[in-house]
Amino acid sequence: MSVLLVGISHRSAPVAVLEKVAVTDDDRPKLIDRLLASQHIAEVMIVSTCNRVEIYAVVDAFHGGLAEVGDLLAKHANLPLAELTRHAYVRYSEAAAEHLFAVASGLDSMVVGEQQVLSQIRTAYAAADAQQAAGRTLHELAQHALRVGKRVHSETGIDKAGASVVSVALDRARGLLGDLTGRTGVVVGAGAMGGLAVAHLARAGIGRIIVVNRTFERARRLAHTAVTMHGAEATARDLSGLVEAMADADVVLTSTGAVGAVITLADAHRALHSSRRDGRQMVLCDLGLPRDVDPAVAGLPDITVIDMETLQRDPAAGAAAGDTVAARAIVAEELAKYLAGQRMAEVTPTVAALRQRAAEVVEAELLRLDSRLPGLADPDREEVARTVRRVVDKLLHAPTVRVKQLASTPGGDTYAEALRELFELKPGAAQAVAAPMEIATLNAELADDFTTGHLGDGQGHGA
Repeated sequence: MSVLLVGISHRSAPVAVLEKVAVTDDDRPKLIDRLLASQHIAEVMIVSTCNRVEIYAVVDAFHGGLAEVGDLLAKHANLPLAELTRHAYVRYSEAAAEHLFAVASGLDSMVVGEQQVLSQIRTAYAAADAQQAAGRTLHELAQHALRVGKRVHSETGIDKAGASVVSVALDRARGLLGDLTGRTGVVVGAGAMGGLAVAHLARAGIGRIIVVNRTFERARRLAHTAVTMHGAEATARDLSGLVEAMADADVVLTSTGAVGAVITLADAHRALHSSRRDGRQMVLCDLGLPRDVDPAVAGLPDITVIDMETLQRDPAAGAAAGDTVAARAIVAEELAKYLAGQRMAEVTPTVAALRQRAAEVVEAELLRLDSRLPGLADPDREEVARTVRRVVDKLLHAPTVRVKQLASTPGGDTYAEALRELFELKPGAAQAVAAPMEIATLNAELADDFTTGHLGDGQGHGA
């Protein structure tokens, strides 16, 4: 079984295609269920952000798994398979792991070095785990990816280019409006991106923040966070108050994950013609996929729309060359560690089966000793048993340690195969012996990265 990645991102497709492929939190469980029902797929994790959709699947056959994932994505996006294929990228086995490590490090983000993608990978794993779609393979891959991302951000300055797409969008807004101090900002959507937007607006000195969300209670919670954590003046409204909020706004940031326009041409017209505007210019930052703002809004006077296509061309989305090189070096180092660990894990069942075979031989010989020397005293029998076991352990120690070391090198699986052949070990029996230990290890590791809380409630996405 190997990991197959099929993805579409801002690097491979235009925004119009990304909008069609976008996977919402409501879509994800249904897609996971359909993939798990496929013939060649055993595990699935879907990473979905504002500028990428990536499906990581553990498959028993490359071509079969690729056909199943590609067919599902094409149907989900309502695109011909040939059209989807033009914009998709495929990675397999080691290349799939390397790509996920680069994504977790922020190297593949629109804003190089942004950190929100770490929480999005954590969210993707949590969603897969909740549906029992992530087994040992995806658990280990996702956990290692999170560790790589954390290490890159702590050991390099790659995130100096900007914390997220939000910061770049606000920089563009500042360039159009001037100083944002004392102005009014509207945040549409109370998910992860909404939380980032509130934080960045507060840091920019915005005088008043209005949070608008389909569910008022979630808007109220985010507004409360803006007040208590960021010291901002903030209020909340549901979608029925969107136009009124826009009438007061200088900057609007929206990322809801909704299907269809949240801000229509009629909404923008009514907001612009409010008596409270006095001809003030409004900057609309549309960070949603699919788009939250009707494209026709960009043609209105006194409104500037900054969308994902605009941000793709922004030079601030790059990071310093030196930090990028350092980050890629960390990814390469961690990839080597991960692959070595995977190869060592593959030989563990063989070593366990060898030790089981040795234990069975020892017990058989002790039984034979009992039949030949029935009068042997218990203390003497126990001493003989200890001696025989010590001899066997010493004989097995060097080869089992060495085969684990050799297994961590490229082509190391041949050593385990030789061991199985020499001692007539059955792979099925080896796996059965190793299973309890592996399950216990997995349960212990699950308490690591994935028990921590993850950002957001699913509205809005990031890198």
